[in-house]
Amino acid sequence: MDTMRAARLHVPSRTLTVEDVPKPAPGPGQVRVKVEAAGVCLSDVHLIDGTLSPLYLEGETVTLGHEVAGTVDAVGEGVTGWQPGARVVLQAGESRDGTTYTRGVDYDGGWAEYALATATTLVPLPDAIPFDQASIIPDAVSTPWAAITGTGDVRPGEAVGVWGVGGLGAHGVQLLRAIGAYPVVAVDPAPAARERALAFGADAALDAADPELRTKVLALTGGTGLAAAFDFAGVPAVREQALTVLGPKGRLVLVGLTAHPLTVANGTLFSYLQQQIRGYLQQQIRGHYGSDEHHVPQLVALTGGGRLDFSRSVSGVLPLEEAAEAVRRTETKEGDPVRLVLRP
Repeated sequence: MDTMRAARLHVPSRTLTVEDVPKPAPGPGQVRVKVEAAGVCLSDVHLIDGTLSPLYLEGETVTLGHEVAGTVDAVGEGVTGWQPGARVVLQAGESRDGTTYTRGVDYDGGWAEYALATATTLVPLPDAIPFDQASIIPDAVSTPWAAITGTGDVRPGEAVGVWGVGGLGAHGVQLLRAIGAYPVVAVDPAPAARERALAFGADAALDAADPELRTKVLALTGGTGLAAAFDFAGVPAVREQALTVLGPKGRLVLVGLTAHPLTVANGTLFSYLQQQIRGYLQQQIRGHYGSDEHHVPQLVALTGGGRLDFSRSVSGVLPLEEAAEAVRRTETKEGDPVRLVLRP
């Protein structure tokens, strides 16, 4: 039987090993993809450290990796429109009977030489987009894109804030600038992250520990506050700080994941009136997760058309055999990576 290398997580023991496994054969409606690049996400770190657990995984072990790009290698029965050699990027999951299954979490993902995918989850990839940059579009780019254009409903000219300028937040800054938000204010305690925010297009980058942060945000927004604030960090203190600088009908969008509670210090002010910002506030808190099917094709089209550029987003490419090292660097933020990519 043909075998391949894959980075597998044994969920009960949270043990990650790169091992030989059977090379999968595509079933009806499936496509086998030769993986060319697979992103390493903080969610992968959380799966390994036990913060996250698969909900629908059959068995105890899963091949990680939900950010995947490659070429079609073989097609299963009933698949039309795809030929071996076609360049593709894979959606980060799929819907099964109304339930969302996440690739590399609930079923085997792309930290492997080959990956199976339902044909409907393949997105054509233009030759102009390198595989390593394409691989991070699902999730690292599509999650902030969906949060901004969907959940956050940001409009051109609106003042926005981004808390946490890591893998998601850096792309959030870039995408907000691309759609015409202004000003884009980034907030992060790390100097390197603030420098990255400016490089990715932020109009201002502020230290979260600055006691004058609220005053500075109001000055940047002409005294009105932010129309939308995005928490990409998943930290309660971030969310509480963001609420203090929202303007009338401002939206706080929760993208970063945390199990800790969110505190609204003064519910009356949140709903009614704030002295420094005259008028009824009627602010909102909106939860966000992932992206929808149409977001990845949108981003591929925008990137292929030259509107977006993710060449700065890939901080390093490591061989699949060094998956554990990539996880360690992502967890410790060694080298301040935006995204690391594995290449089988």
